Amino acid sequence: MAIPNTRDTFKEWCLRSLGKPVIEINVDPDQVEDRIDEALQYFAQYHYDGVERVYLKYQITQADITRSRSDNSLAQVTDIDSSTTAVWKEQKNYIPVPSSVMSIVKVFPMTDKASLNMFDIRYQLRLNDLYDFSSTSVMHYEMTMQHLDFLDHILIGETAIRHNQHQNRLYLDADFQSDFVDGDYIIIECYRNLDPSSYPDVYNDIFLKKYATQLIKKQWGANLSKFQGIQMLGGVALNGEQIYTQAQEEIDELEEQIQLSYELPPMHMIG
Repeated sequence: MAIPNTRDTFKEWCLRSLGKPVIEINVDPDQVEDRIDEALQYFAQYHYDGVERVYLKYQITQADITRSRSDNSLAQVTDIDSSTTAVWKEQKNYIPVPSSVMSIVKVFPMTDKASLNMFDIRYQLRLNDLYDFSSTSVMHYEMTMQHLDFLDHILIGETAIRHNQHQNRLYLDADFQSDFVDGDYIIIECYRNLDPSSYPDVYNDIFLKKYATQLIKKQWGANLSKFQGIQMLGGVALNGEQIYTQAQEEIDELEEQIQLSYELPPMHMIG
């Protein structure tokens, strides 16, 4: 059995599953390409093997700081009695992100924890209480560090972020004038969809092969349904509606299966 490892071999695998070349599959090549794109998109959206968790870094430039302190004027609005008008503006405090990034989990806080001076309480704790890991309890040290982190979160807070995968922008609700300088780095934790051209083993995923095959079968049934009832030579009648219905039932079963077995659990929001 030929293992699909490119887009072309994947397409031929799906068509052979439907009966090619024994029977003719009445689907245009462009329609096959569309159904494969649809299957890859669904695979990346709902299958845990369709994405990867990565950490990406970006270096802030002076152009980013200048742009983020400017505004984008929206349309002028008027109240209901046309007596008052207002012009709303939106700050351009965003950084472009790759289109392959589907969701951003967090931006690691920009703090001074990596460079401690001798007057910092964390430095003193490590110098006097934990210098040999035996002079005091590690549990006490851990509780103290959690308390300091809690105070840091309450008094300083973390930078709020906003992201939508269709905008390809990461909004940082921060003061770019004081929080960033030219050359600073930010690190994000995000989920990125797998590019089959870089990771060809994606084409051999058992769910993706079944799902793409049924999508092509559904398209085949939709193409034949317009000729429903027309008899061909030898008395053979085309039954596109039955092919379409069978494919839709298989698609519903596969989508239910991916939700029960392959989808990542939803993130719980607390607060």
